[in-house]
Amino acid sequence: MPQKVLVVDDEESIVTLITYNLEQAGFQVDNASDGHEAIQLIKLNNYDLVVLDLMLPEMDGLEVCRQIREEQLKTPILMLTAKDEEFDKVLGLELGADDYMTKPFSPRELTARVRAILRRVDYEVRPVPEEKNTEKISIGHLTIYPESYEAYINGDLIELTPKQFELLLYLTNNEGKVLRRDQLLNAVWNYEFVGDTRIVDVHISHLREKIEPNTKKPTYIKTVRGLGYKFEEPRSV
Repeated sequence: MPQKVLVVDDEESIVTLITYNLEQAGFQVDNASDGHEAIQLIKLNNYDLVVLDLMLPEMDGLEVCRQIREEQLKTPILMLTAKDEEFDKVLGLELGADDYMTKPFSPRELTARVRAILRRVDYEVRPVPEEKNTEKISIGHLTIYPESYEAYINGDLIELTPKQFELLLYLTNNEGKVLRRDQLLNAVWNYEFVGDTRIVDVHISHLREKIEPNTKKPTYIKTVRGLGYKFEEPRSV
């Protein structure tokens, strides 16, 4: 059965371009021209991914993204923006988007991004049974199962987006090493976000909220001033 993608954009030419290329790649595609319609469709359909434009009539893409996540819907979101402003990109990721692209974009690259996101979140539709989670990383009260994309703190499952999990996994795999922001961008996002290193800071902040007892005095993810971040086992756990 083909994977289902919802394209949300009020520009007919953009919708036609994306729809054609995704259908050629084997996806089933639905369309919505405004945020309200998008939210209703997402609630009624089990979409594998949403391509969401930032600038929409009545309700913009950021608000759509926020409402989707408030509904506890984990549908991956690829956000499109015609703006080249770091604030919009970071805020979109902060509200729960999985990735973004700036217009104009290459249809081939968009299709590749869609496929990459779906590969990353495949664990949600093909969960690994608990008894098969043999490979694990344990640091302090934190336990990570890389194969099933699951992480636990004090035995409680942590709700992480795919990017948050990949960042956490990369940090733990490099325990004790100082990692620069640009190094984290390359390793986790797979391509350069020139000038967008705040994306890393946003994701680090979210990780700290989920694993640190006190975010003001982090014991796992340390900031190395002027350099980047370092993951350490807490001295007392």
